[in-house]
Amino acid sequence: MLTKKKAKNATLTGLTVLVLLVFVFPFVWMLLASFKTQAQIMSNSQTFVFTPTADNYVNVFQQYDFLKYIVNSMIVAVVSTLLSLLLGLPAAYSIAKYKLQGLGLVILVARIVPGISFLIPWYIIFTKLRLVDSYAALVLSHMLVGLPFIVWIMISFFEKLPHEVEEAGAIDGCSPHQVFRRIVLPMSGAGIITSSLLSFIFSWNNFMFSIILAGDKTKTLPIAVFNFMSYAEINWGGLMAAACIITLPVLVIALIAQRYVVSGLSAGAVKG
Repeated sequence: MLTKKKAKNATLTGLTVLVLLVFVFPFVWMLLASFKTQAQIMSNSQTFVFTPTADNYVNVFQQYDFLKYIVNSMIVAVVSTLLSLLLGLPAAYSIAKYKLQGLGLVILVARIVPGISFLIPWYIIFTKLRLVDSYAALVLSHMLVGLPFIVWIMISFFEKLPHEVEEAGAIDGCSPHQVFRRIVLPMSGAGIITSSLLSFIFSWNNFMFSIILAGDKTKTLPIAVFNFMSYAEINWGGLMAAACIITLPVLVIALIAQRYVVSGLSAGAVKG
């Protein structure tokens, strides 16, 4: 029995290491390449041993004005996430509390339909409203996915809350709005953090809507990466440095909120 247990543990450890290598290696290679010159990246002899340089990061901010794109992405991601929470949390609570299955079905359909099917209608509407290359167009288009996503994550959280707590709040004189704001929302903190973080990541990494609706004033980070690609060559060092800059904020936020995300996903997956 002891030998079988050791063999099982060794197998699990080996599989874990293999999975980590598969998922971590691209990020390690990207990070190392961001400190290499073009010649070093193309050289097989300098994969891990090389003389690092910070020129790629300097060029990203000086030559390509990446700070502007970071600000644009941050504005769109934060505003779309906050508006999705503002609308999605009451909607999810109403669906969970009053069993509004019809409304839930509509939101589910909006979540299932591929986002690209909304792209042409969005473009026509925003063109007629003269909102192309505006933050409003990007925020509204990102909410098309973020809002249903938040609603469907939060429905399961609100369904799990004990009704006795809400009833106690009502007995103490709280209005339905006060019960929702003072009791329900604080008890659903893990779910709110989880859904908002995932919505933010979607908006931060969104490429499809931005490539059509963004312009010179509102270009976001995923679109700005195209600046490192030309017909003649690809600036791999600058591209890897830009990719690291795009990944860093999401990675930091995910690490900080890791505990809440894990508990939120596990709590939202189990009812009763």
